[in-house]
Amino acid sequence: MMIASLCRRALLGVSLSALATLSSLPASADQITFVSQGGAYQKAQTVAILDPSAKKLGITINQDSIPDAWPAVKSQVASGKPTWDVVDMPTGNCLRGGEQGVVEKLDFAKLPNAAAMPEAYRSAYSVTYEFYSSVLAFSRKKFPDAAPSSWADFWDVKKFPGRRALRNHPFATLEAALMADGVAPDKLYPLDVDRAFRKLEEIKPNITVWWTSGAQSAQLLNDGEVDMVMAWNGRVSALMGEGAKVGFTFNQGILQSTSLCILKGAPNLATAERFVNEAVDPVHQANLPLHIDYGPANPKAFDTGVIKPERVAQLPSAPDNASKQALMSYAWWSSPAGEAAEKRWVSFMQK
Repeated sequence: MMIASLCRRALLGVSLSALATLSSLPASADQITFVSQGGAYQKAQTVAILDPSAKKLGITINQDSIPDAWPAVKSQVASGKPTWDVVDMPTGNCLRGGEQGVVEKLDFAKLPNAAAMPEAYRSAYSVTYEFYSSVLAFSRKKFPDAAPSSWADFWDVKKFPGRRALRNHPFATLEAALMADGVAPDKLYPLDVDRAFRKLEEIKPNITVWWTSGAQSAQLLNDGEVDMVMAWNGRVSALMGEGAKVGFTFNQGILQSTSLCILKGAPNLATAERFVNEAVDPVHQANLPLHIDYGPANPKAFDTGVIKPERVAQLPSAPDNASKQALMSYAWWSSPAGEAAEKRWVSFMQK
C-alpha cells in the first residue's frame, strides 16, 4: 500500500505536502523539489544533508519519494513541464538519463565540491551521492570458526557446505561470479559475460533462494533459511546490531552507489546546481553515516573528524574497506553490452 501510494504521488510529480509548502511560499523564493527513495534512507538524508543544506543556502527543499524514479523522470521530461529538480537514483539511471536527454549536463565549474571528488565518482550528468556494498554474508552459527571470506569460498560447496542465496539480478552477481573464477576486482570490466554465466551455472543447483529485495536477503539469513548470502552491507550490519549471529566481509564486495542528477528543464535549475554542490560537501557527507549504514561518496568526509574511527571501520566507502572491493562500472552496465547482459539474465533464470 505504501509503495502504491508513493507511486501515485510520484505520478502527480510532487507530494501533497510539497504542494502545500509550495503554495505558502512567495513566487520568488529559492526552492527545489528533491526526490529520493523514502523510508529510513530519506529520513537520514533529511537530517544529515537536506536540512543543513537548506539552512546554509537559504533555500526551501521540498521532498517527494518513490522507490524507482526512472519512469517518472522520463515521463515528466517528456511532458515538457517537469516538476522535480534533483533526483537521487541509481547511478546507471543518471547515465542513461544523460544519453537519452532527460537529465541536465552538469557544469562542474559551479560544483566545486563535486569537481574535487575522484573522477570515477562523477560523470558529465551525475555526482555520486552515497555508497553501499553487495557483500558475502554468513551465519556465525553455521561457521563459528573459519567463515567464508571470498566468492571462491561461496562457490566451494565442499569446503563450505550449506544453503546459499544470491540476488535475482545480474548487477553484482556477475561480478561475484567472475571473482569466484579468479578475476581480480580491478580487472572486471568489461565483464566477460560468457565466463560469468558459465560460473553461475556451476553454483545454480546449490542456490536455495534467488532473493528479490534487500529485506528478504536479511530475513533469509536471520531466520536460518540460508547459511550464506550475497546481501547489502547495511542490511547485515542492522542484523548484527540487533544481536543476530551473522557476519560479513568487505573482501571482494561490489561497491555500488546512487547519484544526484538534475532533470532536463528543471524549473529551478540554478538553485538545483547550488544544492547538488552543497549535498556533497564533506561535512554534510560525513553526517550521513551517523544516521544510516551508507558510506559517504566524498572521500574528504573521512578527513573531517566527524566520523569516529570505529564507525569508519564499518563503512563500505572507507578507504581501507574500499580498497578490498570492486567499484561497479555503471558506464559498462548502461552500455549495449550491459543491457544485453541484463536481458540474458532473464533467460538464465528461466532455464
